[in-house]
Amino acid sequence: MRSARVLVHGRPAGVLTEIERNRHYRLAYDRDYEGPPISLALPSKSAPYEFDRFPPFFDGLLPEGDRLEALLRLAKIDRDDPMSQLLAVGRDLVGAVTVEPADEAAA
Repeated sequence: MRSARVLVHGRPAGVLTEIERNRHYRLAYDRDYEGPPISLALPSKSAPYEFDRFPPFFDGLLPEGDRLEALLRLAKIDRDDPMSQLLAVGRDLVGAVTVEPADEAAA
């Protein structure tokens, strides 16, 4: 099980957890987070969101085309492993949301 700390404008907002690869993911906001939602499609901060595939919002942040091919080759990541892709590019995303490995966030 892998987790990623999700930040909005550099402030910790929640945790995305891969429960089962390509089958079950959970996004839970931090209880004390008071900022804007991670996405307009994920507005409720009261209960965790459950997904039966990689969450569409985060999938939309992943590189495509030549950039994806370069990432897969350089980082030696499987094409079918979107969580690893997100963790690899998470600090350099377009917009207010960034992502980092949860274990690094705790350090």
